[in-house]
Amino acid sequence: MNFKIRAAAAEDCKEISRMIMELAVYEKMPDQVKISHEELERDGFCQNPFFECLVAEVPEEHKSTEGFTVVGYALYFYTYSTWKGRSIYLEDLYVMPEFRGNGIGKGLLSKVAKVGKEKQCVRLQLSVLNWNTPTRDFYAAKGAQDLTDSEGWHFIRFDGQNLDNLANDSPKD
Repeated sequence: MNFKIRAAAAEDCKEISRMIMELAVYEKMPDQVKISHEELERDGFCQNPFFECLVAEVPEEHKSTEGFTVVGYALYFYTYSTWKGRSIYLEDLYVMPEFRGNGIGKGLLSKVAKVGKEKQCVRLQLSVLNWNTPTRDFYAAKGAQDLTDSEGWHFIRFDGQNLDNLANDSPKD
């Protein structure tokens, strides 16, 4: 199938937002999505963006059954490892179900890797839900290492009231 991968533009935020919700439904967590396309536009297309994004687009003649030509996305940002240096974190990689198996996911993943290498990143990191075997297998087939067992890392999060409490305990300036 013919497709192209390009940097997302602010005008793509409604499509990205739609696919974020589709991914959340697949991951059985649609109630967790609280972000709007306006927030995506504000945070990703400002002077100092919090993230970057690629979209996969098919020609009009291959549009989805719902009429969409933007059929996948990869949202990522840069991090820093005190052990290894520059890193890139892939927050989301999503391809609409009817377009899977056409190389679009691999294309998005490879393009994120290329962007990272161009910025001298030494690793690409991401997380996958433990039950999502097809996705875990997809990344493993591309050479990804699952650090859960080999290194024992756990992902830890502060949010909501716990984040507020932690911030409020900050020493006064």
